[in-house]
Amino acid sequence: MATWLKTGADGEMIRSADREVRDTVERTLADIEQRGDAAIRDLSIRFDKLERDDYRLSDAEIQGCLDQLTQRDLDDIAFAQTQVRNFAQHQRDALRDIEVETLPGVILGHKNVPVNAAGCYVPGGKYPLLASAHMSVITAKVAGVPRVITCAPPYQGKPAPAIVAAQHLAGADAIYCLGGIQAVGAMALGTASIQAVDMLVGPGNAFVAEAKRQLFGRVGIDLFAGPTETLVIADDSVDGELCATDLLGQAEHGPDSPAILLTTSEALARDTIAQVARLLEILPTAGIARKAWETYGQVIVADSDEEMVQIADKIASEHVQVMTRDPDYFLTHMRNYGALFLGPRTNVAFGDKAIGTNHTLPTKGAARYTGGLWVGKFLKTCTYQKVLTDDASAMIGEYCSRLCALEGFAGHGEQANIRVRRYGHRDVPYAGIPS
Repeated sequence: MATWLKTGADGEMIRSADREVRDTVERTLADIEQRGDAAIRDLSIRFDKLERDDYRLSDAEIQGCLDQLTQRDLDDIAFAQTQVRNFAQHQRDALRDIEVETLPGVILGHKNVPVNAAGCYVPGGKYPLLASAHMSVITAKVAGVPRVITCAPPYQGKPAPAIVAAQHLAGADAIYCLGGIQAVGAMALGTASIQAVDMLVGPGNAFVAEAKRQLFGRVGIDLFAGPTETLVIADDSVDGELCATDLLGQAEHGPDSPAILLTTSEALARDTIAQVARLLEILPTAGIARKAWETYGQVIVADSDEEMVQIADKIASEHVQVMTRDPDYFLTHMRNYGALFLGPRTNVAFGDKAIGTNHTLPTKGAARYTGGLWVGKFLKTCTYQKVLTDDASAMIGEYCSRLCALEGFAGHGEQANIRVRRYGHRDVPYAGIPS
């Protein structure tokens, strides 16, 4: 039976914080819907300290941001974007339109149709997270979305050059310097200056995530997202320094980011706790990472790999890093995770920044029922049917008529019966009327 050497925050503490966020978002979205651009401007001044007549960046402003980066910066962005684009294209190529003749004269098919417009949120108030531009804009463009707009908050009072460069180079059709609820609300609801989109994607803080949740139905969303989560699964084939580095490397995202070690080695567990304490004395982002670790960090010692799989599937973490003698065991047996990082040579930061898989992933247990952002999220799989012969129409019509009668749908039944009469040349009564 597993032992918890360290536990995280209780559920009621988390639920109480969620309620406060939910109420704030509801009021703010109502204000945006009522006042449009005026509300967007007021919110931007209040929360981002940015006042502009138009929050869309001009071509000159975009070029100015590009000019602030070195050639090495631009080359590094290009490398990351190439990896994301290549993998997204392989995903798109795996999705086929189909058309099959299921019965003589009966043709069924589906087409993968991209949404018309997507809004991509790129977080950047605390850190300029340019990688989120690659993950959302490029993926949408590879899927074939005609109009892709982006919003990112100002960084230190102005558009973040690296984020703007990433948005532009990824192919964004319009770039706005807007953050938080006001950005998500403007893209989803539309204003006089911002045309509404059909789908919202991208990570963000608790307010952004809740805004997306409340707007779901008005627009599509990629997934319900919460704070960054990481689960390190390890045995005594690795050391505590490696585990501690990978835990704190994700805990620095925010003070509410869970970081969990799951291991079969109590010695490794205790070494990792000690290494976390050591690294927190020298890590530049220790102020954030320490709060996350103290409040949400966990250390769990299990009896076997099998038990670690059971616990990991129950946690359903966003990121799962596996550093064991046989990492493929977890690839074979685990079912609930956002993304797997297998073996000590890889890590979550590779996936976040450069390797090519998408870093927008399910949190808060959503990995039980969904994967992360990919080209398929921007596609609607739409079906169609054709009946090519009289005999096929009459034959399907007879089955349909009888099934409609079982359900009491007379109007549906007559849709079938009129085709039996016309194409099968058989005298069937009007649906619902005894013969």
